[in-house]
Amino acid sequence: MFSRTALEAAYLISRLDRLARSGVNVEGLNPAQWEALRYLSRANRFSRTPAALAGYAGSTRGTISQTLIALEQKGLASRQSSRRDGRSVELALTRRGEAVLRDDPLRRLADDIAAATGGDAGALLATLQDILSSTIARNGGRAFGVCRTCRHFRHNAKPGSASPHHCNALGESLSDSDSGAICQEHEPA
Repeated sequence: MFSRTALEAAYLISRLDRLARSGVNVEGLNPAQWEALRYLSRANRFSRTPAALAGYAGSTRGTISQTLIALEQKGLASRQSSRRDGRSVELALTRRGEAVLRDDPLRRLADDIAAATGGDAGALLATLQDILSSTIARNGGRAFGVCRTCRHFRHNAKPGSASPHHCNALGESLSDSDSGAICQEHEPA
């Protein structure tokens, strides 16, 4: 059973979420569209698919499809046939989408977090990651962790190349950029 302070913390997290989104009308984006843009900016090339986005957002594919249509119509995201298999769809941010993310309302919340923690949000981050992991496990979701923290990640498997790292789960080479992105295949090391 949860404590009164745990319930109060849950209320505060919910209120912070609402306040971070209130009064913000950059490009007329709704919360689902912001979440999709944020995801696309953080996901590796193997995880920028409608199905992966639906899994990350805890949403249906139909809802994600509508979100992506809106983002494409606004010129913020694009989709194309997969270069890997030609059957699936790969998503990407457009330059305009990247520019809009520079005005992300969550940046103001990040400023508030930095101020409240004296610039050291490490303990808060670890606590929130633990809470998120528990919630994802309870809901039967996937973690979507950073590649370089995955048990399948092999650091410097091909030293000196443009893609020096390797993902054993996908059998693919990874760039330094890929290794710092989130992945739907992530399994903690």
